[in-house]
Amino acid sequence: MTATRLLSAVSTLALLAGPALSDSFNRVASFPVTANMAEGEDKARTSSAEIISASADGMTLIYTDSPLGVVGLIDITDPRQPKPLGNVALNGEPTTAHIIGSRAVVGVNTSESRANPSGRLAVIDLKSATEIASCDLGGQPDSVAVAPDGSFLAVAIENERDEDLGEGGLPQMPAGYLVKLPLADGSPDCARLQKIDLTGLADIAPEDPEPEFVDINEAGEIVVTLQENNHIAVIGADDTIAQHFSAGEVVLENVDTRTDGRLSFSEKTEPVRREPDGAKWIDADHFVTANEGDWKGGSRGFTIWNKDGTVVYESGAALEHAIAEIGHYPEKRSKSKGVEIESVEFARFGDTPLLFVLSERASVVAVYDLTDPAAPKLTQLLPSGISPEGAVAIPARNLFVTANEADLGEDGAARAHVMIYERSADEPAYPVLTSAGTEPLIGWGALGALAAAPGREDRLFAASDSVYAAMPSIYEIDITAKPARIVAQTIITRGGAPAQKLDIEGLTSDGEDGFWLANEGDAKKLVPHAILHVNAKGEITEEIALPEELLPHQTRFGAEGIAKVGNTLWLAMQREWSDDPEGKVKLLAYDLETREWGAVHYPLEPKGQGWMGLSEIAVRDEHAYVIERDNLIGDKAVVKKIFRVALADLHPAALEGTLPTVAKEEVRDLIPEMLALTNGYVLDKVEGLAFDAKGNAWVVTDNDGTDDSSGETLFWNLGQL
Repeated sequence: MTATRLLSAVSTLALLAGPALSDSFNRVASFPVTANMAEGEDKARTSSAEIISASADGMTLIYTDSPLGVVGLIDITDPRQPKPLGNVALNGEPTTAHIIGSRAVVGVNTSESRANPSGRLAVIDLKSATEIASCDLGGQPDSVAVAPDGSFLAVAIENERDEDLGEGGLPQMPAGYLVKLPLADGSPDCARLQKIDLTGLADIAPEDPEPEFVDINEAGEIVVTLQENNHIAVIGADDTIAQHFSAGEVVLENVDTRTDGRLSFSEKTEPVRREPDGAKWIDADHFVTANEGDWKGGSRGFTIWNKDGTVVYESGAALEHAIAEIGHYPEKRSKSKGVEIESVEFARFGDTPLLFVLSERASVVAVYDLTDPAAPKLTQLLPSGISPEGAVAIPARNLFVTANEADLGEDGAARAHVMIYERSADEPAYPVLTSAGTEPLIGWGALGALAAAPGREDRLFAASDSVYAAMPSIYEIDITAKPARIVAQTIITRGGAPAQKLDIEGLTSDGEDGFWLANEGDAKKLVPHAILHVNAKGEITEEIALPEELLPHQTRFGAEGIAKVGNTLWLAMQREWSDDPEGKVKLLAYDLETREWGAVHYPLEPKGQGWMGLSEIAVRDEHAYVIERDNLIGDKAVVKKIFRVALADLHPAALEGTLPTVAKEEVRDLIPEMLALTNGYVLDKVEGLAFDAKGNAWVVTDNDGTDDSSGETLFWNLGQL
């Protein structure tokens, strides 16, 4: 075990320990930014929440929404019930916004092209929600920071490069620079605008600095990151360059560097440029950078620096490991920048200095205690919306807020959100499932199936779906731990190698040491619809194809659950095939003794905006329980429910004839419970259901391996049904 891996395990286990959980953050509200659109506006338009800040009293938030060309305002007088205050339109693309008293200053990009950049600093009167003044900045603004004493602000004029020009590299003129603007009564004094030259500093394209992010400390010193140049500069209070230095490189060990459908944290990188994005001062002598990378770098973590350029702490792969342990690792980004740390925020909550580190690709915020800047202590991992871009801490109100930029834009898909968290004595509500403490590290995600096994009273078992096609797995979960803990992983194999062309969506015990699996097929991808049997080692010992007479009617939506009743395996088909009446799906039955197939029809709830289908089937006592859901997210979601069918009514008929339709009974509406768990938005894929030895029902959601997803996995005990 390397030092980085050991640190990850120790840190994560520490944050899961009991007494240390006091003074934790929990999400109290999720605000969809579409709520700020006016009545009659087209809410299907792409919107975003990017950079966010708060008023001095912590009651109002302002965030940039570049797709709409607006800044949005939110009233958080009651943080649990945020209220929309509407959008303020700007003639250009807002990049950063800050509230100063009764006004807001907004960096606005008005560039007609990257070769001809322009921009301004707009001043907005919050009461009238109108732009009342503007300073010409002479170039494309990115980050804006306000001095703690309110005497001036700084703007990074990036004049960003064109990634499609040549090989997307530097130099690409015109060069960027730093703007310093005095503030008078909260308004910028445009006549005294000062440009600070940053050329000639970096080893990489010194003639073309591209400043990305700025922050100002109590002494009036400005730290500015030159991301593409892989350089950092500190501007003194006298407006001269006090220090500048390369951001350097990092060699990462025990990381996943291949986008290959498996989670394997065993590789080592060549030296990787940090290429820092966000930066924050943490005291008079130290600041932290988020090493996102943009051109040829991105070191998957963060660095704490002395302002003289000395590295005080390097996170390496430790944070990425901790994120993988809670199922948020974005495997599709493995060969690039992994969890991609986008930005950082810092504040003191009481006597505790806290660092917040935002992972854009994993949709996670890591919270660190920085009492010792040389040894940050990971205390929490917070779930966020998709792609957190900006954050603001409001310690006077014990609040922390994230702006999440991704808007998937399609009907029923996740929209951009602002998330609000409150610090209290309550225990963390998230994560609810982790693999912390395993060695080697067990990465996981996309849990689409859940099952119990005889003789394993304190265990449940889950399977991952096709997201991890190169490592189809069954995970053993200790449900007595809090949070529940993945303690073992069994790779499903065929002929001694990881099995291919699997999409495991159903899992049930064979009554001994193995499992029956439901494999959801897809004819276009040559994945067969099938039932598979695996032994205790995960070896496939039997494959049962679906009956030939059904295959002409197949779609890519196949079996989503499997349950064993006596000698019969029951498969829950997700959606109608072409031979099904609209609104009815098959529960397929396969007799293990006679090898005969049969089926009944199950009546779905009426379709709304999206489709309706089944996600699971499990058996307890005299009933078969199914999860029925639509494919909608957030406030559009209507059906995420558990229904049951009496086993006595499950009489499979021959496939060639008319299938009987069973009666169903609603048991539980899961939407209120999902919302109450972490105060997020309603997730799409409630996909796993199983009963433990005490008869308690457990449910798990599929996070799609963070692909177009917030990465959140909910796993909870419903009690007796």
